[in-house]
Amino acid sequence: MPELKFLGHACFMLREGKNAVIIDPFLSGNPSATSTVDQIDCQHILVSHGHDDHLGDAVSIARQSGALVIATAEIARSCGEKGVSAHAMHIGGKRNFDFGYVRITQAFHGSGIPGGHACGFIINFYGKTIYHTGDTGIFGDMALLGRLESIDVALLPIGDNFTMGPSDAAEAAGMIKPRLVVPMHYNTWPIIAQDPVPFKQEVESRFGIPVQILSPGGSLTL
Repeated sequence: MPELKFLGHACFMLREGKNAVIIDPFLSGNPSATSTVDQIDCQHILVSHGHDDHLGDAVSIARQSGALVIATAEIARSCGEKGVSAHAMHIGGKRNFDFGYVRITQAFHGSGIPGGHACGFIINFYGKTIYHTGDTGIFGDMALLGRLESIDVALLPIGDNFTMGPSDAAEAAGMIKPRLVVPMHYNTWPIIAQDPVPFKQEVESRFGIPVQILSPGGSLTL
């Protein structure tokens, strides 16, 4: 059974046996990180945008593990220029990989790289579908994405200031209609401090969607 592990901030690891995908691997300098770069062994790295708290240690991890970086074209090109394997995609694109497929979604946020775009990911991982929204504000086409894909888990930022806050993230959950919500991108620093419990209560009471609050290092079986 696939496992989803929260490594802190917006970083997650998907694992099935020896096969693993890491998303937004911000570990070095992350006060909430539960793993170090040398502990990460994976085959694929997804990077939602070029800000340091998301691109993070992608290149270092790719160098040590030989993992393939999957990102929008500008980030993939930048990583490739640093000597690691990278596969370029872009918003609206979908591609099969050996674990399933990745669909690149829009995210309303800065790209962190000249000419680039921030994005989110819908990842089909061994038959389970995970929507990592990336850093984003709420947008109406989240409802469309929820119709296009049968989403098992939505990973939603709730930190506010740079992304959706709890109220907007609750509305997003209602539009996406996943089977489970996991909040992310909060409490790493004081500026994005949030109590996830009221968010959980709102989503569950309004929409009947369960919310799993994971502490850094926590995991769940999909």
